[in-house]
Amino acid sequence: MNIDFHYGVVYIVARLAGMPADQALTVAHACQYVDDATTAGILRFAGGETFERFATAHRLFDYSNTENDQNRLVWTPFHFLPAGEGETLQEKAVCRADSAIARDVVRRAIRQRDADTALHRLGVTLHAYVDTWAHQGFAGIDCEFNRVLRLEAEDCTTEHWLAHLVHATEHLVDDLESNVLTKALPVGHGAALHYPDQPWAKWSYVDGRGTPVERHNLEDFVCAADMACRVVQAFIAGADGFESQPGIPPNVKEVLRNVLANNRSDDDQERLQAICDSVHTGAIPGLKERIPDYVAKGLGSWKFEATGLLSDDDHGDRPRWGEAFERSDYRRFHDAVKEHRFVVTQEILPAHGLRIA
Repeated sequence: MNIDFHYGVVYIVARLAGMPADQALTVAHACQYVDDATTAGILRFAGGETFERFATAHRLFDYSNTENDQNRLVWTPFHFLPAGEGETLQEKAVCRADSAIARDVVRRAIRQRDADTALHRLGVTLHAYVDTWAHQGFAGIDCEFNRVLRLEAEDCTTEHWLAHLVHATEHLVDDLESNVLTKALPVGHGAALHYPDQPWAKWSYVDGRGTPVERHNLEDFVCAADMACRVVQAFIAGADGFESQPGIPPNVKEVLRNVLANNRSDDDQERLQAICDSVHTGAIPGLKERIPDYVAKGLGSWKFEATGLLSDDDHGDRPRWGEAFERSDYRRFHDAVKEHRFVVTQEILPAHGLRIA
């Protein structure tokens, strides 16, 4: 899923669930920031203090995409939650929509609702949870389930396919066969291009085991939105059993389905703007307000507000550590990331017979 869902739709469902606007904004921002937090390592302060950060994403052609140990700590817990189904490691590592493991991860976040990092942890968890619908059938490790052959889509002409390819890789590729992408992008759904993340897409492929796979994203995305709403409702109520919450009202769900179905720009920023416009104009029943702009990097970002740093790589004067940093969304987000990763890799996955870190 892209920013239109992780930020726009998650904000909508949080508000529909009854969360105040400022809290919904924090949850939605944290949910999207999982895709943008690419700076890892120690943040060093002018007084000698340090703060550890984990990256929750790699850029598409980052070398780390080919380092399986790094994938297991980034793609697996945050983008391709394993379902733990099957006998082999590769089978267990495959992501499945709304799996038992994914629900365990959600329940653990709800139980931390009184923590200092609760809203940020909820946003991080929702990112991983809703991605189980978009990323089902793929894994966050290098495995045969990520092989994509004979990729087809209803709107996919040769020219359209090439446009997707160039947009996805930012490189000119001579050979357009999908198995070339499979070899170049062995982790996750890279070889399937952007189709898993487009709400309206109807597409198909043959996986690495020769199994034909048909995907109709729209109903999956609507289901993900409804379940995310239930998660927030349970978070507000302090109830583990989020599955029994009412979710999105039927009339609102139909409107949201139409918004997702008809919002078909290849540019996810344009799709986000359309979603924000639908909220601003009151097209979503019961919700008429402005969704604040999302700032990932630089001036106005969480990192800048906490540290004054503008660059991704921390170049420049070292920031001063103090109470402002400790209260910042940036600190809380990264602490929530550490909590989430530990719980997933060290507690939940081993309990389901899967050790990947």
